[in-house]
Amino acid sequence: MAAWLAGGTALALALAQVLLPRIAASRISSRVGRYGSVESVDVSAWPALKLLWGSADSVTVRAGHLKLSPEETAQLLWEARGASTMEVTASSVQEGPIRLSDASLHKQGEALTAKARMTAADVRAALPEGLDVTLISSEHGEVRVRASGALFGVKTSVDAVAGASEGRLIAHPLGLPLSGLRLTLFSDPHVLVQGVGAGIDDRRPPGYELTMSASLR
Repeated sequence: MAAWLAGGTALALALAQVLLPRIAASRISSRVGRYGSVESVDVSAWPALKLLWGSADSVTVRAGHLKLSPEETAQLLWEARGASTMEVTASSVQEGPIRLSDASLHKQGEALTAKARMTAADVRAALPEGLDVTLISSEHGEVRVRASGALFGVKTSVDAVAGASEGRLIAHPLGLPLSGLRLTLFSDPHVLVQGVGAGIDDRRPPGYELTMSASLR
């Protein structure tokens, strides 16, 4: 009887080790698939039984085009908090008016790092008509840009800085009389923004490489 019980237990654990990661991968594929095309999902966990409690050693997701809001992105990240490491790549992502390509996100513990490309045409498409933005510098987790266009019928330009403030992504103009203005670009109670970066991308079509670091809480 003891031998039968031991053998049955071993068989059940072996089946769980094979089946549970596949079930978890299917559920993740279905969840992410609400927002676009999913090419593959791989889940690793030892022992696999911990997947029943929402934990995993690693999760890898490869997607085609995704369309979702920043709030939906934050919700997906929060749902994935039980994964020790996670790698997500997508050929393109549409977040509101912002279109990104070659997007990737890496999770290690609670730390998040994201990278994506944005063409100059995509930048113009995301801005109000008549407004243009030029990258000036990027350092110490902040990005400085110059916005130029017509304001109240007058052609003008304003320098602004985007960066982290108390876990939020904030943009504010430099110089009087607008220096006290603060515009919240992203804020979520579970995702704390730590810094952003931008650089010129010389590939064709021309554009920018954007980065962001954050953490889950």
